[in-house]
Amino acid sequence: MRIYEYRHIVGFEETNILGNVYFTNFFLWQGKCREMFLRDYVPEVVRDLSGDFYLATSRSSCDFFSEVYVFDEIIVRMSLLQLSQSRITMGFDYVRVKDGKEELLARGEQQVVCMRRHGGKVEVADVPSNMLRALKEYQEQ
Repeated sequence: MRIYEYRHIVGFEETNILGNVYFTNFFLWQGKCREMFLRDYVPEVVRDLSGDFYLATSRSSCDFFSEVYVFDEIIVRMSLLQLSQSRITMGFDYVRVKDGKEELLARGEQQVVCMRRHGGKVEVADVPSNMLRALKEYQEQ
């Protein structure tokens, strides 16, 4: 199984008054990781998203295990958990790298649904074949 990695260094704007990362940022990092995956492996999705196709997040969750602070180096690791005709469920591990060691900080999950606009209606759509090919390489066994 392959894992897609997005690297991030925490900035001051992501912390709260107590100095730790505000929990909603973990969801922003999920979205950023997913977007960078699409940029790297399905670049034509930008064209598709400007047309009648779009991805709707139907569910997102995160379990937190440890605090995160400014300037922490975070790796968000994404893998494909489940794939159906129109839904994609991805898993996310958040890891801090410090002094050459890794610490699991949080674990999340996100599900998106492929949709198309037809006239004034919105309908569930199949996962596009180009996205399907890219995603299958990251599926958990």
